[in-house]
Amino acid sequence: MAEWGEILKEINTAVVPVDAIRRKYLAELSAYTKRNTIAYYSAFLTKTTGNLSINDNDMNGFMATIKGLDPELGLDLILHTPGGAITAAESIVNYIKSKFGNNFRVIVPQIAMSAGTMIACSSKEIIMGKQSSLGPIDPQIMGVPAYNVTWEFDEAQKDLEKNPNNVPFWSIRLRQFPAAFLKNAWDAIQLSTELATTWLSSNMFEKSPDKVESIVSQLNNHEDTKVHDRHFNIEKCKEIGLNIYPMENDNVLQDKILSVHHAFMISFDSTACVKIVENNNGKTVLSISNPGASK
Repeated sequence: MAEWGEILKEINTAVVPVDAIRRKYLAELSAYTKRNTIAYYSAFLTKTTGNLSINDNDMNGFMATIKGLDPELGLDLILHTPGGAITAAESIVNYIKSKFGNNFRVIVPQIAMSAGTMIACSSKEIIMGKQSSLGPIDPQIMGVPAYNVTWEFDEAQKDLEKNPNNVPFWSIRLRQFPAAFLKNAWDAIQLSTELATTWLSSNMFEKSPDKVESIVSQLNNHEDTKVHDRHFNIEKCKEIGLNIYPMENDNVLQDKILSVHHAFMISFDSTACVKIVENNNGKTVLSISNPGASK
């Protein structure tokens, strides 16, 4: 594995730009696995504004980077994301599966949270290391956990049944939510459950559907996870029941994955880029921090 400092030195001394170094390591990983490889990276750990989350605009990146790939080789998708829109994740998964069927793995070098975890659940296998994390899939509505919304209304109903005089208190407290917000929260929870169940049942556990209900319950259970950004390490993901392949089982694979990861993270540190979708052939779609500027 090329360490962070080694890659940084190579970038600083090379006559080629940072993009070429990043693409070199991505191509080396693909050559080793003999599979198509696409990296989807967000700069969410170091930057706070810009196109950081999973959204419908990402489809352009996937369309561009999947074009020309041989479907027979399958796909390894490297994910580094805080999550984002469930509906956008659904579109991405549907598109990937339309091209590669179930021959689709997800690699998580560090973090793939929320909708990123849901995308991982659509694959046949998730490759993680000891440093990797997935997260809960409980949905957020306008930045508020959907489960917290339902809890708030449940508490109001229970309290008012016993203490009708508390109507003014609950009226003020629930006024923060717009009309139909509770229904939207329930719908989001249901959609998250349905998608995770469908994806796990149709690929990772196509032959073991009995495991799916338990896995989804653990991933989409705000009462147990407490916070939406809870990190599930590789051991927790195995305990939940997901099909996990430890990258430490193959030292060469681990080295190549982490070399790619370091190269992408350094790309964010040294440029204005906030998101990269890139394949092993060097086809790249970048999002720049300046709104509207992308290439």
